[in-house]
Amino acid sequence: MRVVAAMSGGVDSAVAAARMLDAGHEVVGVHLALSQHASRLRESARGCCTIEDAGDARRVADRLGIPFYVWDLADRFRRDVVEDFVAEYAAGRTPNPCLRCNEKIKFAALLDRAVALGFDAVATGHYARITDGADGRELHRAVDVAKDQSYVLGVLTGQQLARAFFPLGDTTKPDIRVEAAARGFAVASKPDSHDICFIPDGDTQGWLERRLGEQPGQILDRGGAVVGRHTGTYRFTVGQRRGLGLDRSTLDGSPRFVTAVDPARHVVTVGTADLLGVDAIEGHHALWCGRAPDGVVAVGAQVRAHGEEVPATAWADGDAVRVSLERRLRGVAPGQSIVLYDGSRVVGSATISRAFTSDG
Repeated sequence: MRVVAAMSGGVDSAVAAARMLDAGHEVVGVHLALSQHASRLRESARGCCTIEDAGDARRVADRLGIPFYVWDLADRFRRDVVEDFVAEYAAGRTPNPCLRCNEKIKFAALLDRAVALGFDAVATGHYARITDGADGRELHRAVDVAKDQSYVLGVLTGQQLARAFFPLGDTTKPDIRVEAAARGFAVASKPDSHDICFIPDGDTQGWLERRLGEQPGQILDRGGAVVGRHTGTYRFTVGQRRGLGLDRSTLDGSPRFVTAVDPARHVVTVGTADLLGVDAIEGHHALWCGRAPDGVVAVGAQVRAHGEEVPATAWADGDAVRVSLERRLRGVAPGQSIVLYDGSRVVGSATISRAFTSDG
């Protein structure tokens, strides 16, 4: 096969490209230029997509003896990921930009361009496994549970899985670093990137304030009493405890958590921990890794990249999905993604529009 290896400049994508070459494929390395103002140097282990990262990727490609190109997708990334991120927070929702990037950039823009240029597939350094099932290719959790990235790949469709390779899914991260060192890759000990790639300093609240400005409002307790003030609802997400800035003299001493965000009224509502648990979730923008579930099906539900999986039942209706959890989850926020599993296999995903308790 002719394969585009997406090369971020990190150790994972380097080994993924090497493994695809070892498997006998015709491999071309591609680094995605996603930032319109790429920094020359990384800030510790935060962020990615810098000029330094592009140079690291090129050196790996040179060592492998494969062609290497930089594809500029900065405008598409800004529109589909960055602007979406800002709009979601402005609307009082909590988005996951990694899922949007996989959906809109790596397995839409990148894959579409690769196919248009005559390539058969795209390979990345994600930790997940693809197997051949009775109904086509299936997406499964990685062997390395601590590094498993199947959650952020839950947006892939069956058609996209048919043209995807994840060569690292059967290996642990420590073993990948050992392999990289044995191959002579200088990135073998390069730290992983963390947090949101386009917010390299990790200050999401400050980054949002610079784009949305101050939007002062009130923080209310469940009974409607004013217990604090804020400079923007985008600074809060359901389940948040730290950084609330509450007037403790008005409270009973129990910890308070964000229970609702209302940007239209500039109001953030807080309450005690017992108000956070939900056992019913409604989602939209459902995407299925193969066929959509038929009727009510038993699944495992996960709402955070490394969160717990809860036994549940799900019912799909076109673009919508309803999930009933066997036990309550705390801090489930609109805008997050819920990914559904059948054992280790990813069934599909949806964007959470509403989370509540089934008993009202």
